Amino acid sequence: MFKVNPNAGNGAASRPSPLGNTRRAAAASEATNRAAAAIALVQSSSLPMLVQKELEQSILAGDLPAGSKLNEAAIADRLGVSRGPVREAFRALEESGLVRLEKNRGVFVRLIPVEEADEIYELRAVLDEFVGRRLAQAITPEQVRELRARVGRMEKAAAKGDVDAYLATNVDFHDRLVELAGNAKLLVMYRRLVNELHLFRRASLAQGGVLPVSTREHRNIVDKIAAGQPVAAGRALYDHVMASRERMHRIKAPGAVSIARKKTSPRISR
Repeated sequence: MFKVNPNAGNGAASRPSPLGNTRRAAAASEATNRAAAAIALVQSSSLPMLVQKELEQSILAGDLPAGSKLNEAAIADRLGVSRGPVREAFRALEESGLVRLEKNRGVFVRLIPVEEADEIYELRAVLDEFVGRRLAQAITPEQVRELRARVGRMEKAAAKGDVDAYLATNVDFHDRLVELAGNAKLLVMYRRLVNELHLFRRASLAQGGVLPVSTREHRNIVDKIAAGQPVAAGRALYDHVMASRERMHRIKAPGAVSIARKKTSPRISR
């Protein structure tokens, strides 16, 4: 007597379908292509950003002095990248106010005259006053603690006489104030102004006796914001910026400022 095979007459149940194999292979290939495209997109978008950050740090540290010409080929070779990401980085740096592109001449680190720096300080003072008023009306206890901790880090840097560490924490403090104000357009504008003034600010802070004074000004700003006093907080920030402008004028350098500091630039891994 014969036993009946339950799969008899249903070859598809016992054997892989050629059509199914083809579809699975196509799906796998499509997934691989999507992954490769995503990786290529990340690489193409992040590499120019890495180059931009490296050049930005070199400019702000004074390794690429104001007025100096940036050689595209040389920078690409030094960083171990192709020239395309360097060109994209140049365009981004121009938008941020750190370099200028001159037709048929090349790319130069921006040289900010004192007269223009004066105008930037005046504009920044008005913006900071607005930020102070706004924060005094909306600040939370947790945010106040954060700001006091940031001032504490500035005080530690000042006690050590570490101008670079103080400047970094100082810039972060003011950037955070503008972030907390909750105005995205203002934040973009503010960051460009800060970039343009960076070398002046470092030179100003490097003057003897400035760090303790600057620290007290920041502590006063936080106190006025925490007290919920919009007018006083706005005034404290306005006065702080204008005092920084006066410190700039005490720098013994005509026209513009360039601060040089030795640093080795790493190659960027691709």
